[in-house]
Amino acid sequence: MKKSRLPIIGWREWLDLPELGITNIKAKIDTGARSSALHAIHLKTFEQNNQQFVSFQVHPHQRDSQQTVFVSALLLEWRKITNSGGQTQLRPVIQTSITLGKYTWPIELTLTNRDMMGFRMLLGREALRERFLVNPSRSFLLGHFDFSKNY
Repeated sequence: MKKSRLPIIGWREWLDLPELGITNIKAKIDTGARSSALHAIHLKTFEQNNQQFVSFQVHPHQRDSQQTVFVSALLLEWRKITNSGGQTQLRPVIQTSITLGKYTWPIELTLTNRDMMGFRMLLGREALRERFLVNPSRSFLLGHFDFSKNY
């Protein structure tokens, strides 16, 4: 059996979305989900220089509605996504960079209200493909919570 050279991550990891100004967001690593999703509220689309953008707010930490990150990003498209309850939603999609441990790469994110979910972010298999192996019995193998940041 050939040993893989891919780094191993746990079923949940701390990560950053530096282009969006979001640090230390706890994400569920979900190989059952094709796309990645970010908790977003107060979504509004607008046009600037003949391009479509979306503005939204993020409460990056579960059970903390005090810290709010205000974000604007280029809108890639609207995509039909089937959620975990089997319902189809039309969600805005953006592209941004993600940092997990020492690795940074671009991903597509769908935006949806995840207030009732256990994680503010879901990292799906398209973002993981050919980058990592997932050990479902471990957590926080690459990501770490930065306690020096003020929240």
